[in-house]
Amino acid sequence: MAIEIVEKYVNGLIDRSTLEEPVWNIEKIRAGKKATWDYIDGCMIMSLLELYKVTENRKYFEFAESYISHRIEEDGTINGYDKDELNLDHINEGKNLFTLYDLTGKEKYARATKNIYQQILEMPRTKEGNFWHKKIYPNQVWLDGLYMALPYYMEYEKRFNGKKNYKDIYTQFFNVEKNQKDAETGLYYHAYDAERRMFWADPQTGLSGNFWLRALGWFSMALLDTLTIADKGTEDYAHLLRMYQELIASMLKYQSPEGMWYQVPNFPGREQNYLETSGSSIMAYCLLKGARLGYLPAEYGAYGEKAFNGICDKYLAAVDGEMSLGGICLVAGLGPEDNPRRDGTYAYYMSEPVVKDDAKGTAPFLLAYAEMCRKDQ
Repeated sequence: MAIEIVEKYVNGLIDRSTLEEPVWNIEKIRAGKKATWDYIDGCMIMSLLELYKVTENRKYFEFAESYISHRIEEDGTINGYDKDELNLDHINEGKNLFTLYDLTGKEKYARATKNIYQQILEMPRTKEGNFWHKKIYPNQVWLDGLYMALPYYMEYEKRFNGKKNYKDIYTQFFNVEKNQKDAETGLYYHAYDAERRMFWADPQTGLSGNFWLRALGWFSMALLDTLTIADKGTEDYAHLLRMYQELIASMLKYQSPEGMWYQVPNFPGREQNYLETSGSSIMAYCLLKGARLGYLPAEYGAYGEKAFNGICDKYLAAVDGEMSLGGICLVAGLGPEDNPRRDGTYAYYMSEPVVKDDAKGTAPFLLAYAEMCRKDQ
């Protein structure tokens, strides 16, 4: 890995972005819309703040802080955020508020965290007690949503609410283990319908039909990031750590010789299946950070390094003089009722667009890069 190549890449992204039109939100660009409060941008800002912590490059901090500050009023109002949508994705960008509060001491960031926490208090739940993924996806638990919400929930509880709801957070993870983990592979299905009503759900189990790499990545990162916040030494913590270790071990069985993972990871080499950047980047991050913090055996860091270098070799390249990162699945979801194309089949996961430089791939790639830098320090 050449450090200057990756830094040229991230600097180019920042230089081509504005606070209203970041180049890494391909969904907004394709829709002709300006940035609002979005989990995609939240991922990217998080990666810039992590890079700042590692490199002390003020450029990363200044863009990240300007980006979030632009959307936060002094009273904590978040412009572009609507808690009443009851969408777990909207929580993700709020994780940056904790970091910026620590770095700047600006009270408006702490005030804003309370507005997002109010959404957590109002989220509808499945009969098992898990948050719905979104109000428009009733009684559904998606792996993506645990990453979007639960590390934030844990951080807020630890800082501002006396850890009163830790048990709720752990229980939501454990419900996913009970309902969505496949005993044979050790992998987790993308989604679960507690009412068994959706067209994509198995009528007996409520599960969607396949494993999706990025969803497995989101869930791995949900576990890891929650572990880094939670208090060690409890039975629940030990259970969560065991879940993380078992999932990582299961994922390693599907790592390709190139170091990456396939879009549908348990079908390597199947027609149309491809090595996908976003999920592979998340796994690189989880392996590198998990090994660094001692949650995983130290030798697992080598698998993370192999993944990161494999992504660089296959998908990081110069395009018209600018560095670009390819191989990123733009989006994949399930339903709703009026969108039967999103049915969770293998063919569906192969049908979604593959793009360059979308933050769902770029951000975890840069988080993994930050871990590579830490390893060399």
